[in-house]
Amino acid sequence: MTTPETPQPLQFGWEEWVALPELGVPALKAKVDTGARTSALHAFDIETFGPASKPKVRFTVHPIPGRDDLVIPCSATIIDRRDVTSSNGERELRYVISSNLTVGEDSWPIEITLTNRSTMASRMLLGRQALKDHISIVATDRFLQPELSYDVYHTARMRNEQPKRALRIAVLSREDNYSTRRLVSEGEARGHTVEVINTTRCYMAINAMAPEVHYDGKRLPRFDAVVPRIGASITPYGTAIIRQFETIGTYCVNSSAGITSSRDKLYAHQLMARAKIGMPNTAFAASPHDTSNLMGLVGTAPLIVKLLESTQGKGVVLAETKKAAESVIDAFRGLKANFLVQDFVKEAAGEDIRCLVIGGKVVGAMKRTGAEGDFRSNLHRGGSAKAVRITKIERDTAIRAAKVFDLNMAGVDLLRSEAGPKVLEVNSSPGFEGIEGSTGKDIVGALYDLIESRVRPAPVRRRKSSKTAEE
Repeated sequence: MTTPETPQPLQFGWEEWVALPELGVPALKAKVDTGARTSALHAFDIETFGPASKPKVRFTVHPIPGRDDLVIPCSATIIDRRDVTSSNGERELRYVISSNLTVGEDSWPIEITLTNRSTMASRMLLGRQALKDHISIVATDRFLQPELSYDVYHTARMRNEQPKRALRIAVLSREDNYSTRRLVSEGEARGHTVEVINTTRCYMAINAMAPEVHYDGKRLPRFDAVVPRIGASITPYGTAIIRQFETIGTYCVNSSAGITSSRDKLYAHQLMARAKIGMPNTAFAASPHDTSNLMGLVGTAPLIVKLLESTQGKGVVLAETKKAAESVIDAFRGLKANFLVQDFVKEAAGEDIRCLVIGGKVVGAMKRTGAEGDFRSNLHRGGSAKAVRITKIERDTAIRAAKVFDLNMAGVDLLRSEAGPKVLEVNSSPGFEGIEGSTGKDIVGALYDLIESRVRPAPVRRRKSSKTAEE
C-alpha cells in the first residue's frame, strides 16, 4: 500500500512571481496577504456570456503595471458570485472563477475573484485560501520562489502558449441559412458562444474616446471575433459596421476594406490585373460611342456582358454574336447600368471551380456545372457540384487572389482555360453548403481553427524607458 507523498515545504515572501497558465498569464507579481480570505486578480472589461445553466465570464488583464498596451483576453466558467470587503472597507459583489496557480514547479487550483486593482501596486493578491498547509510566510522577504520575468510578453512564446478558451463570437448575418446555422453549431460544439446579429439593426456611436456598436437599444458587448456575412445589397452599411468593430479592436475575419474592394467588380479586376493574376480579357467604358472599340478590346463574339452589381449569376448575359452583344450593351446603357464586357472562355464548357481559401490555404475545392442549357455554373441557379482535385498553379492562383484583397476567408472562382486558370470572381462571403456537401470536408471547422489562432494576444515591444516600470 502506497501513501501519498508529503508536499515539500515552501516559503513565500510578501511578494512572489506566479503564473496562471489556464488564463494565458505566464508571469505575474502577486502580493501575499494572509489577512484576505480569497485571492483577487486585476481584471477589466468584465462581461458575462454563455448559457444561463453554465455562465462564463470574459475579462481582460494588464499583467505589467504601466503597460496598458498589453492586453490578455481571458474567459472562465463562473463558480460563484460573492460579496467581498476590501482592505479599505468597501464591499463589492465579484465574480469568482477557479484556475491553477503555478509557482516554480508546483501547481494547484485556487479560487480567484475578479476586480479592478488599477490603483494597487500588485496585479494580483494571494489570499489565505490559496496558501496550502505546507506554505510558510516570511513577511520580511520577497521573491523566495523562482523568479519569472516580464520578458515573456515580448516574445512569440506568449502567443504560442495561450490556452484554448471559450470565445464570444458575432456572426453578422440577416439570413437563417445553412452557412449561418453551421457557424453557430460548430462554434457552440467547441465551447464558444456564437450570437447572430442582424447587420441592418446595428447602429454606431462614433467618437474618439469610446466607439461603440449598438443593437436593439443596447450597446453590444466586446466580442472576441466577428464573422461578416454581408449581403451585396447592404455592402456600404455592412462594411461601415465592420469598420466600427475594427475601431474597437475586435478581430474581424474579413476586413471592411477587403470586402469593399472585392465587391466592386471594376476595382477588383484592376487590383487583380496589377497583381498579374490571370483573368478573362475585360473592358469597361462609359460612353455609348465606344461600343465597337470596347468589344474589340475583349475579342470576338461570343462575349460576356456583366453588371457590376451582379451576384449569384444575376445580371450576367452571354452574347453569342457581335450583333447580340451590341444589343445587350445598348440595353444596359439605356438602364444607366454600369457593366463589364469579358471574353467568353469556351473551353470551360459551362464549368468553373470554386476554391475556398481560409487563412491563406485552400481548404476545399469543387467543380460547379451549370444547369442544362445555362452557361452559368452558380448553384443558386440550379447548377451541380462535385469535389475536384486542383493543380498547383490553380491552388497558387486562388491563394494569391484572396491575398490581393487581404481576405482571410474567400471563395475564389476559377475557369480552366487553355492559357491556365482565369479568376472570375473573389467572394468575401462564400456559402458553405455546396462545398461541404460536395467535398465532405469540415470547412467551418477550418474557419474556427483560424479564429482561435488569431484572437490570441500578440507580443508587445519593449519600451526604452520601461525598465524601471517593469522590474
